[in-house]
Amino acid sequence: MNINHLAIFHAVAQEGGIGRGAERLHISQPAVSKQLQELERSLGAPLFDRLPRGVRLTGAGVILADYARRLFALEAEAEEALADLRGLERGTLAVGASMTIGSYLLPEVLARFHRRYPGIVVNLEIANTEEIQQRLLEGAMDLGFTEGFAEEDDLEATVFAKDAMVVIAPPNHPIRAEVPVSAERLCREPFVVREEGSGTRAVIARAFEERGLTIRPAMSLGNIEAIKRAVAAGVGLAVVSSLTIALELETHRVAVVPVSDLAFTRPLHRFVRRGRHQSRAAKALVAELGGEALL
Repeated sequence: MNINHLAIFHAVAQEGGIGRGAERLHISQPAVSKQLQELERSLGAPLFDRLPRGVRLTGAGVILADYARRLFALEAEAEEALADLRGLERGTLAVGASMTIGSYLLPEVLARFHRRYPGIVVNLEIANTEEIQQRLLEGAMDLGFTEGFAEEDDLEATVFAKDAMVVIAPPNHPIRAEVPVSAERLCREPFVVREEGSGTRAVIARAFEERGLTIRPAMSLGNIEAIKRAVAAGVGLAVVSSLTIALELETHRVAVVPVSDLAFTRPLHRFVRRGRHQSRAAKALVAELGGEALL
């Protein structure tokens, strides 16, 4: 198999279109089309369905795309390991973080890291736990930071901090006259929750399930800011990180509801893929984060 053909196939598969793949590779679209056709002829199978807008992987294309992702991730890892010999003067670091960690905890840490190592470019991608773990397995990220639990044996998890979770409600909600309330009482109220695949949602559900309880979702949202706005608008209660509500408490848009028999404290995890070379830049970022205990 021609490695150049495979690189072109990989770019088109990732970009979802021949034109976008050509732009990424800085070559002409006809040249990309020609080399893709040569690859398909050599393999004896079509790799893409050509659509009016973009392309879609065929069954054979899906299989090859998975191998191509792993191959080029390994190539990037090799380059990273060799670049590591140059020290911390220049390089890149791909980091993934869940919404809370990426939006409320990491920015200050990354600012300090940049001042210390200005030659290292950090690319931060914010996604839910499930997506970050998949990206780590694919080799597309060096480090992942999430609240969720490791579901894959190929990922190594380390707890780097603890995060206090709190129940919030509109300041004028009737439940505020009953505080402190029980976990059972909370379950009679509708809740605004994160989307499926969210580490935060998994942690909250597990805390209630351990007591034989289940919360009643009224709305599922993929963004903590949207959740806070929905709570302020009276849609329901929510369980959120205490990191995320300083402004809302100060402006009295939401209020904390003390719970008498349930403490929401969750571990924050750092993930790496087992066996992956950890660059000096990755180790330096971990060290920078080391002092960020939340409790």
